[in-house]
Amino acid sequence: MKKAFVKTENYARFAAGVKAVEQRGAAEAGMMLVHGQPGYGKSHIVYRWAEEAGAVYLRANVDWTPKYFLVELCKALNIDGRGTAQALFERCLRVLVERQCPIIIDEAEFTLSSNAAVLEKVRDFSDRAEVTVILIGMEQIQRSIARHKQISSRIAQVVEFGPCSAADVALACKQLCDYQLSPGMTAEVLRLSGGRTRGVLNILATIERSHQRACRIRGRPAGRAAVRGRGADS
Repeated sequence: MKKAFVKTENYARFAAGVKAVEQRGAAEAGMMLVHGQPGYGKSHIVYRWAEEAGAVYLRANVDWTPKYFLVELCKALNIDGRGTAQALFERCLRVLVERQCPIIIDEAEFTLSSNAAVLEKVRDFSDRAEVTVILIGMEQIQRSIARHKQISSRIAQVVEFGPCSAADVALACKQLCDYQLSPGMTAEVLRLSGGRTRGVLNILATIERSHQRACRIRGRPAGRAAVRGRGADS
């Protein structure tokens, strides 16, 4: 399969949410929450956006403390990570104010232990540097964050990732594969994958290998012929 970034409907909702946060009225409401079930492409989509936007991307760990988070942030910013927590915070703050780069925290559930001590530190950066902060978590994270009003009140946008649509599957096939799917086959890919991005890509890769193998047997080039499955159009 080809290497390409497929901008699905989840990506469109995410990009619209980022734009809304960037155009916010209250400077302190600079946080955005992305949540959804596993496999819907949250981390992949946000990571690719982070590369394009020059954002700082961190994956939280279960044993994160405020100091541990600050050390990891220093590494991501390529600055000195030695010293007290206060020294690290001031060092990171100066760089974030200067660069104005968004901060992304994946697996954000791990920032909520000890009365959300780590997330409070993240909030401090959002408030004082006025940079966009994007939190990524599972579907229950919104309810967990709601218990911390000083944080939840700063979340300007919430974007829920859902399963792929038939249009997403067709777009992925068009951009990644040397064939096109019939509507019946598209529906079958959705059914088998449960709409999960990883499942869709794995199934498309399997279909592509089968398509190429069939073309070799028949002595034909693997062009953009339609791949059909059972259904009204098969």
